[in-house]
Amino acid sequence: MATEKKTAAHHEPLFHIAKRDQMVWWKAWIIRAAAILLALVVSGVIITLLTGLNPLNVYGEMIKGNFSNNRVFWMLLQKTSVLLCNSLGVTLAFKMKFWNCGGEGQVLAGCIAAAACMIYMGDSAPNWVIIVSSLITSMLAGALWGGIPAIFKAQYNTNETLFTLMMNYVAIHLVKVLQVLWENPKNSGNVGTINRASQAGWLPKLFGMQYLITVLIVAALCVLVYVYLKKSKHGYEINVVGESQNTARYIGINVKKVIIRTMLVSGAVCGLAGFLLVNGSSAPTVGPNTAGGQGFTAMLVAWMAKFSPFAMVLASALIIFLQQGSVAIATKFGLHRSLADIVTGVILFFIIGCEFFIQYEIKFRHKKGGVQE
Repeated sequence: MATEKKTAAHHEPLFHIAKRDQMVWWKAWIIRAAAILLALVVSGVIITLLTGLNPLNVYGEMIKGNFSNNRVFWMLLQKTSVLLCNSLGVTLAFKMKFWNCGGEGQVLAGCIAAAACMIYMGDSAPNWVIIVSSLITSMLAGALWGGIPAIFKAQYNTNETLFTLMMNYVAIHLVKVLQVLWENPKNSGNVGTINRASQAGWLPKLFGMQYLITVLIVAALCVLVYVYLKKSKHGYEINVVGESQNTARYIGINVKKVIIRTMLVSGAVCGLAGFLLVNGSSAPTVGPNTAGGQGFTAMLVAWMAKFSPFAMVLASALIIFLQQGSVAIATKFGLHRSLADIVTGVILFFIIGCEFFIQYEIKFRHKKGGVQE
């Protein structure tokens, strides 16, 4: 019998993975900092092998590409704000385990609505009326784009991932159709800057700063989403539905209502990002690439931040910092943009990968009394 136990012990795995208890916050951030440093070392090796450049010079140019002057710094803040707005939108759905992959389409729907208000009201309404109309209609358009998949999910249990993803392509091609209608000048294939002469519908500068209003709007939104998720009845219902729909039904929560309501809010927040992209731009326009893939990047930000609104501020800033820095080093050193994207990808890989070691630990078997356990 003892021989059998000893033999069985020898067949146990060398190690196994176990979920950690809640790690102390400062230890988690030490792991994240170590991951970033390791990512920089690996990226430096790649840069040296492929280009022969000094990695420190490359990293210095990446920093310079974000902080060299007021214009690039405010561009960093504006792009971070829009990405954060989109991330907050998809997070509302993700907390409910409704996999909203349609952030891109919901942003574009907001862009279309905002641009339509600017184009058709530009010569006949005061600036503030156009801005308010653009704000409301862009959020309604985003809510509509998010609400359609939600209704089908609630009523017919359709696959929300595929449905929201397909809605992106509908929005992209709708923009292409409207480009033909709105092109300026005709037959140019480009909408161009909307209301360039009158600047009707453009968000005004605040204290002489072009994007300050955008930053303040998203900062307020971040606080509101935190309160909504953590302190409100709706946020509680979202969490319960996300944990278990059966439990939600058992305690009297109307699951279908929560799904539809949450996706309407999620789409509206993404539509707000579309408003900020159009009305808050220094040269308002609309096109298939106006969203710039941020609807998909927002999903990465949400996961990196573990759906925490305030952690998303840092995640969004990091993503935009890397993107703008990549453009800067590609321009400065005459490199192909792909190399810059490789560096960005390596850094993000390490940052996301380190979360595994925060959530789980690897336990090795050890010898005790001469027997392996």
